[in-house]
Amino acid sequence: MGYFNTVAEYIWLGGKDEFRSKTRVFEGEIQLLEQLPKWNYDGSSTDQARGTDSEVILVPRQVFPDPIRGGNSILVWCETMRPDESYLHNSHRHWANDIFEQNKDAEPWFGLEQEYFMIYSHSKKPLGYDEKKKQGQFYCSVGTENAFGRALAEEHLQACISAGIKISGINAEVAPGQWEFQIGPCVGIEEGDHLWMARYLLVRLSEKYNITIDFEPKPLEGDWNGSGCHANYSTREMREGSDGKPGLYFIDNAIEKLSHRHMAHMKMYGTGNEKRMTGKHETASYDKFSDGVANRGASIRRGNDTVKNGKGYFEDRRPSSNCDPYLVTAMLFKTTILDD
Repeated sequence: MGYFNTVAEYIWLGGKDEFRSKTRVFEGEIQLLEQLPKWNYDGSSTDQARGTDSEVILVPRQVFPDPIRGGNSILVWCETMRPDESYLHNSHRHWANDIFEQNKDAEPWFGLEQEYFMIYSHSKKPLGYDEKKKQGQFYCSVGTENAFGRALAEEHLQACISAGIKISGINAEVAPGQWEFQIGPCVGIEEGDHLWMARYLLVRLSEKYNITIDFEPKPLEGDWNGSGCHANYSTREMREGSDGKPGLYFIDNAIEKLSHRHMAHMKMYGTGNEKRMTGKHETASYDKFSDGVANRGASIRRGNDTVKNGKGYFEDRRPSSNCDPYLVTAMLFKTTILDD
């Protein structure tokens, strides 16, 4: 009978939303989330606690196979909690999960499009950046003079697949050194779990390339696109219709609700969005709600196929690249399904 050790990488967010992680070796094989104990770390070293009361608790929430170590190794995504069992300010999974649990029958599907920049560690400029060039040649590009950082993007794709993360694609984006990966479709809380772990793997893999991953929405000033995290969203009624009404009826109703809570969503959709959402570079205005069909300059976009078929999903183009996916997905669900 074989004997196993399980190598578990506990992963969490530090005080500035940066990834932190440390390793624990268990005797025997860990197969279930319930087998993993809580752990703790020195929060005074991560801007999350005082030195006189430094212990922060790690609460395991999701487990993935570890594609980097391989073998019987796992990645453990954690929430952060104080000893009195109150959650830290940037630990939002429990809040989002409580919202989704209020109406499971709605079956919300999400797909998030995560844009990001690869930055040279030495020059602090995006890979392939040339101030003499204009954007356009880099989008979905091929060739040495056009595509920069493909090796890392491809390795990240394969790592996500090996980890069981629901990644559905990648592509080079509009600016040099800018890429995108898509996570979904996922149901409810699963979207946030999978996107956070995909982000972690990207940052972890970037170490060996000496590349910095930048999730800020406008890292490159001037006439260049910023980075968003567009949210594709649907419920069962939007996909199938209900009570004799087509899915598009429920989509339009949801968009109407969103139009009345625009700034409430913007406050939850990440920081620095006002620099990205100028009404240019495929964005809507930061402080003004809009919607349209196949319009990437609108806050909310309905696809041509959705309108043609009378059902499907819509895209919320407002979330920034540094958003918390738990906040984005739960806010969409709360406004469109739970609120009057």
